[in-house]
Amino acid sequence: MDKVPMLAEGYERLTADLKVLRAERPTIVDAIEEARAHGDLSENAEYHAAKERQGHVEMTIADLEDKISRAQIIDPTTLSGDRIVFGATVTLLDESDKQVKYQIVGQTEADANVGRISYNSPIGRALIGRKIDEEVEVTVPSGDKSYLVEKIEFI
Repeated sequence: MDKVPMLAEGYERLTADLKVLRAERPTIVDAIEEARAHGDLSENAEYHAAKERQGHVEMTIADLEDKISRAQIIDPTTLSGDRIVFGATVTLLDESDKQVKYQIVGQTEADANVGRISYNSPIGRALIGRKIDEEVEVTVPSGDKSYLVEKIEFI
């Protein structure tokens, strides 16, 4: 099985989400029982909604348990080197010499709005293994972009 790299905070968020969903299980069972008591199940919208919610929760729990069991927690402060790797915070210059800063994180932690991109994203894949002063060409949904690696930090 492949490991799922993530930061410690991403791991903590996944385990917290799992705990919340596991706590929701009895509530869903109660809702199913209550809806079942209303009679004819074929036309019982409450019953079908509760069963659908149960299926969604169980599927999400299984997914979270899988990711947690395969988690490889990486602490960026313990890393070093001159190449971009998972966990690195990278400062780039775009075509108009505007600085952009990204941290390379796991898929579950990615949020481009706060500068966290997945190592599986087009930009993340293009950056991994690059050094300072290397030019990076990447094709993203909005078109082709070009960046210059200005700084690599492990914070």
